[in-house]
Amino acid sequence: MTADVQGLRRWPLREAASRALRACPSPRAAPACYVRNSLFGSSMTEQKIRELLERVRQGKLAPERALDELRHLPFEDLGFAKVDHHRALRQGMPEVILGSGKTPQQVAAIARQLGKRGKNVLITRGSRVAFRAVKKALPRAEFFPLSGAIRVWRDRSVSGKGTILVVCAGTSDIPVAEEAKVTAEVMGNRVAALYDVGVAGIHRLMNNRVKLAEARVIICCAGMEGALPSVVGGLVSVPVIAVPTSVGYGASLHGVAALLGMLNSCASNVTVVNIDNGFGAAYVASMINRL
Repeated sequence: MTADVQGLRRWPLREAASRALRACPSPRAAPACYVRNSLFGSSMTEQKIRELLERVRQGKLAPERALDELRHLPFEDLGFAKVDHHRALRQGMPEVILGSGKTPQQVAAIARQLGKRGKNVLITRGSRVAFRAVKKALPRAEFFPLSGAIRVWRDRSVSGKGTILVVCAGTSDIPVAEEAKVTAEVMGNRVAALYDVGVAGIHRLMNNRVKLAEARVIICCAGMEGALPSVVGGLVSVPVIAVPTSVGYGASLHGVAALLGMLNSCASNVTVVNIDNGFGAAYVASMINRL
């Protein structure tokens, strides 16, 4: 079932229903796919999706109600992974692959299926070996060695309303900042970067007040004691998403010290994600930038 979902984005929903019903194969000709659904009170099969679309075409079901039901369409089962092709419809962002813990072949297989249905594919925490496997399946893939991000960026349209600024305290924090930057870009944002402006040389940050003021959302990565997000938060009137990094010496506890410092920030516009989670910071920043 692809014609009906793709149609939702191109035509008004009733016309999409008519087109999908004409294009959809007989239920006996395609495997049934299931998902819990409140409209039908049980699992949704392809036949029930056809019935839903028929009701829209006949004007018996409001397009908004049908769209709510289609948000819960099923996934593609690869055996080792269940690929969620409709996450963008439900959440506004497509599924992203975490490369860590997966074999290169698994990463490539998931990326191939996501690439068939969507224009952009993002893999975080990948390796060069995984990148080579993905490159065979998706020739336009690019690799970012500092962060391990792998990206296929075919749709470069911008949906964010302003600029997301990615700030990091030191050069050692750039791998986490790069993950945030690559993620924010592929999710349809204008992104600027400001690196190596930590509190040990605060004049470097103050020299970039204009950049800070122009941003709609700021992602701030820092290790050690994690002081930079509080300083940035005190200078701007926009959300600051703090990312503690695992950079530092013994008592930094691999980022725990920075995490605790950021959680105790007295700058009220600062919120915090997990240690080294540049991806999570960029995802939330993208959602804020669309509001």
